[in-house]
Amino acid sequence: MTATSLRPLTPPSEPGLDQIRRSYWITTFGCQMNKADSERMAGILESMGYDEATGEFDADLVLYNTCTIRDNAEQKVYSYLGRQAQRKRDNPNLTLVVAGCVAQQEGESLLRRVPELDLVMGPQHANRLETLLQQVDSGQQVVATEEHHILEDITTARRDSAICGWVNVIYGCNERCTYCVVPSVRGQEQSRLPEAICLEMEGLAAQGFKEITLLGQNIDAYGRDLPGITQEGRRQNTLTDLLHHVHDVEGIERLRFATSHPRYFTERLIDACADLPKVCEHFHIPFQSGDNELLKSMARGYTVERYRRIIDRIRHRMPDASISADVIVGFPGETDAQYRRTLDLIDEIAFDQVNTAAYSPRPNTPAATWDNQLPEAVKVERLKEINALVERNARERNARYLGRTEEVLAEGINSKDAQQLMGRTRTNRLTFFSATSADGHHYQPGDLVNVRIDAVRSFSLSGTPLPSNPVR
Repeated sequence: MTATSLRPLTPPSEPGLDQIRRSYWITTFGCQMNKADSERMAGILESMGYDEATGEFDADLVLYNTCTIRDNAEQKVYSYLGRQAQRKRDNPNLTLVVAGCVAQQEGESLLRRVPELDLVMGPQHANRLETLLQQVDSGQQVVATEEHHILEDITTARRDSAICGWVNVIYGCNERCTYCVVPSVRGQEQSRLPEAICLEMEGLAAQGFKEITLLGQNIDAYGRDLPGITQEGRRQNTLTDLLHHVHDVEGIERLRFATSHPRYFTERLIDACADLPKVCEHFHIPFQSGDNELLKSMARGYTVERYRRIIDRIRHRMPDASISADVIVGFPGETDAQYRRTLDLIDEIAFDQVNTAAYSPRPNTPAATWDNQLPEAVKVERLKEINALVERNARERNARYLGRTEEVLAEGINSKDAQQLMGRTRTNRLTFFSATSADGHHYQPGDLVNVRIDAVRSFSLSGTPLPSNPVR
C-alpha cells in the first residue's frame, strides 16, 4: 500500500463539528461480487457513523466500486469521476474514493488522472475501508492495491435486501483466460472455511433472510486451497461438500450459487443440487464460445462436448432447471463459421438467459496484444444478431410457465405498482403478482407464495397468488 501526502493536512475541526454525522453514496458497477463488496463497505461506513445520502451529489463521501471487465464500464467510471472532481474543487471536504477492479488495475495512475481522489483501493481491501479512511483523514492520499490476504471478514454488511443475501465463499481466481482481467485485479483464490460461512448464514437467518446466494468469481474452485482428503482419496471442502454443510441452516429456505466454470462442474455437484431440496434449479454456467478452437484460444480448458454433457446431466436430473450463461462474440480471429457454431449451440441448448458481450481488449491480457483483432463493425453486427436469438429463445423458454403454478419468494414491492409484489421463482424467473389474493389474504416480502402464471414475457412473468397459500 502507498500512502502519499500530496495535499496539506486538513486543519483541525471546529469544536462540535466532529459530532455532525456525515453521509455517503456508493455507486456499484459490474458483477455480483462487486455488489457484495459494496454491501460490506456500506456496513463499514454506517458503523463509522455515516448515513446513506439521498443522492450522489448530496453526499459527503462518494465511493465508486468499479468494474474493468469491459472498456465501456471503465470509461463510464471516468465520466462519473469527472463530475465529482469538479464538485470537490468547490467543496474540499468531499471525500472521493475509487474501489474495485479499475482501482486495482490503474493504481497510482488514477491519482495522476484524477488528482482530486482521496483513496484508491483494490477489491482485496474492501474490509479495510475504515483503516484506509483514517489515513485519508490524516491528510494523505492513499493507494491500497498490494496483494492482501483476506482474513475472515468480521465487518457487518449493510444489505440492500432483507430477504435475499450474498455470502462470499471464495475470493479471487486462479484461471488465466486470455481475455480476462479478473485474476490480475482480484488476486489469487482464497476460500473461506465452511464453519465461518455457516456462521454467517445462521446470522442472516436470525435476521429473517430466506434466500442465500453463495458467491465466488469461480465458485466451483471452492476449497482447492483448503486442506483435507477423505479416506477414499477424494478432496474434502469442495463446493458440493459446502452445499451439504450449509443446507440445513434453520430459517434459510433457498440456496443458489454463482458463478460456475465448466472445467470444474462435476456430476457429483449436479447430483447434490438435485438431491438437496433447498438448492434452486437454476445454474449460471458461462460457455463463452461454441467453437473448440476459440475455447482453446481463450484458454478455457474444456470443449463444447464437455459443456453439452454438463447440460445433459443437469436436464436428466432436473428437467425443468433454468440455465443461463455468458458468451463473447468478436474474439480475436473469430471466423464467421466459428461465430455460427456459437449461434447453433445457443439454439441447441435453448438457454433461459444468455449475457452477451462483444470482445473488448483489456489491459494485461494476452488476447489484447494479438494482431488478429476484429473490426468493431463486425462485433456490433454479430452482437445484434446474437441478442435477437437470445431474446427469442428466452421468450420461447418462458412460454412453458404459462398456466403453471410456481413457488415465488416475494422480495419486495413492484416499484411501478405499489399493489404488486415482485420476486423470483426457484428457476430465477422475475415474477410480478398482486399483494392480495382473491380471498383477501395479504402477502408481504419474505413470503413464499404459490402463484399461477397468467402472462409471460422474454425476461419476466406475471401471475395471480392462489388463495391464502403462503408456502411457509
